Amino acid sequence: MKNITITAARLKKEAIILLVCFFAAVGLNIYAISKYKTDWSELISQLPVVLGITFLIYFLVLLFRLVFLAITKLIQKN
Repeated sequence: MKNITITAARLKKEAIILLVCFFAAVGLNIYAISKYKTDWSELISQLPVVLGITFLIYFLVLLFRLVFLAITKLIQKN
């Protein structure tokens, strides 16, 4: 089997992308709290939902990145 090496730069890039997705999910939570005028304690109590939304956003971004990479590879191949 071939060993796969993940560089520190790649790990840092993915961690930054995940952090941005987390801040986007928290931003959506803050928007919903202010729009529906609910208690601000939901910022903490809804943290599991925010984490779920974080990973959903991350995988949507990952899907977009993979499609973009595939299109780029096809264009470069021709």
